[in-house]
Formats: sequence, structure tokens, C-alpha cells
Amino acid sequence: MKDYNLAIIGLGGMGNWHRELINEGGWFGGVKLEGGGIEHLKVAGAFDIKKERQEFAKAHGLHAYNSMEELLADPKIDIVLVSTPNDLHKPFIIKALEAGKNAVSEKPVTLSSSDLQEMIDASKKAGKVFTVHQNRRWDEDYLTARKIYDDNLLGDIHRIESRVHGSRGIPGDWRGKPEHGGGMVLDWGVHILDQALQFPGKIKKVYASLTFITNGLVDDGFFAELTYENGMVFLAEVGTSNFIKLPRWMILGRNGSAQIDDFSVKGKIVRVTDWNKNDAIPIKTAAGLTKTMAPRTPETIKEEALPEVKSDIRDFYRNVLATIEGKETLKVTLDSVMRNMKLMEAIFRSAKSGKPESFE
Repeated sequence: MKDYNLAIIGLGGMGNWHRELINEGGWFGGVKLEGGGIEHLKVAGAFDIKKERQEFAKAHGLHAYNSMEELLADPKIDIVLVSTPNDLHKPFIIKALEAGKNAVSEKPVTLSSSDLQEMIDASKKAGKVFTVHQNRRWDEDYLTARKIYDDNLLGDIHRIESRVHGSRGIPGDWRGKPEHGGGMVLDWGVHILDQALQFPGKIKKVYASLTFITNGLVDDGFFAELTYENGMVFLAEVGTSNFIKLPRWMILGRNGSAQIDDFSVKGKIVRVTDWNKNDAIPIKTAAGLTKTMAPRTPETIKEEALPEVKSDIRDFYRNVLATIEGKETLKVTLDSVMRNMKLMEAIFRSAKSGKPESFE
């Protein structure tokens, strides 16, 4: 494989995360990645409209371009990463593709499916690789949930709940402004909805609501109930005013339940071991007895550890390089990105109308 140079447009927090990952190895799951950066790939330069970020680039050995045009005109740059506010992804990606560069966009790729189609058309016309950094497909909590599903550890699964909770509202920057594509559907929803779409099957119905607790301009959270064609319901929830977090994942199956507490993949599985012993001793509540909600007797269930799944976020860029060389196809396909964008649009429509939206 040849060596490739990448340049970053927008060297903010996320842009610098890419620099660290590619050149140094970075951190993943709170652990320093072993083996350093990504072989055959180097972040060689950057452009940012803020002077202090330009100085930061120079201090870390990057060429600080004086303009985006200068960056795009550099023949030594093979790949351009756009890590700017969301509303600028589309124009900058198209300019990069038209300049003959392969292009990677931070998520969300843009603000509408029609905008995304223009970006896809530009990539086809340029004959260059274009993809989106849907990096949380490599999160180990998500991959653990997928393994539980794929390995049928709980029997037929009828409900999956995926949540991310914070308690500080929306960050006080462009993420709280509609003109820049702010709001939690586009910020965190784009991640957990993309993960939901990796589970097999079509989604037949979408029912959603938005919250505006800490910000009146853009959504600071949402609930979206996705009903799959097999009847499974996937609840996706983002909240930024939650002072007690609920589990990152709950997976409910015919033969048991799984709980994944957080990104560090703490949690457990509880499964039935004996369906023949289905009786229970009633428990007393303040208002009377209940047998229905009494717990199973200990000898009929078993608590187990979650399956262990390891991942390497550097595989995203390894796949991009291999795709450029014609050795692989993109793991984050543009079809999957379009599906996610259309799902987010359906969520906005459902939240506005207060009614379910048909999907797929």
C-alpha cells in the first residue's frame, strides 16, 4: 500500500481527535491504543478560520494552509477530512471532490437527504472515494448488543432500548443554533440511529417526539420508537437534562434480558434456566399483594457476564485506504448514510405532526 497524506478542514476538538488517532494512535474506550497511529496514513496539514487553531497545527508539525483553496490545490494531499459545523460539510466536501481529493465528512454528513444526494453525485462525477465518519459503529457497547442479538443469546428479541444521557444541556457553541445544523437528533441521534439501522430488517413505522428543555431553538433531546417488520421495537433516546442516567442498552428477549450500563460495557445478562418452574410467591406492596410482578425464584434464572467484543476504531481509516486502492469496499456505505438521513427526517416529521410516520 502506498502512503497517503490527509488534510483537515476545521481543526477543532473533533478535527484534532482525528489528528491524534491517525498520527499518534489516540485513545479508544478510555484506553491508549497500542501500536501508534495508522500505517500508510499521515495528517500532513490543516486549515481553520481561527488563528489559535492554525498556531496549534504548526505546533504539532502540520502545515497550516492560509486558505481552504490552498489546501485543496496541494497535489501532495490525497484525502480531505471536513470537520466543521454541520452546515458547512456539504459545500466543503463537494469542493474537495471537485479538486480531485478523496473525502471524509464528519457526521452528520449534511442537513437533508437532498443535500446528501448532491454530495453523492459529486463523488460519482469525480470518481473519488467519499464516506462519512460514523465512528460509533466501532463502539464496543454497540458491538456487544449486536453479538447478543446475532448469537440469539436471549431468544426472540422483542425490544431494544438504546440511550445516551447527559445533564449539561447542549454545548454553548454552534450546536445550539439551527442555522448550523444544531440539535441532538443531528448530533447524537445520528450515532444511535445509525447503530439501530445496522440491526437486520426494515423499519415499518417511526414515532417520535423532541424535547426543548434547555434550548428553545433546537431539540435538546428526543424519543424515537422504531417498529421493525418482524415486530421488534427499537427505542432510541437522547437526553441532555438527565441527572440520573438509565442504562446505555436494554435488550429484552423471550428467554432473558441484557443490560449494558455504559460505554465501558459494564452490565449483565439474566436468562431463564427452567421454564417449567414458573410459579412465584406473591410479594406485598403498600396497596396489596401481587403475584404477577413477583420475582422468579433463584433456581430458575442464571446471571451471566456480557460477551466480550473487542474493536479498533483505526479500522475505519484502514478501510478507507483499502477502498481507495480497490482492495475493499466501504464499510460506511453512502446507501447506509442516506438511509440514516431519511430516518432522521422521518423523526422530525413525526415529532412535528404528533403521528407515526411510515418508513421503508
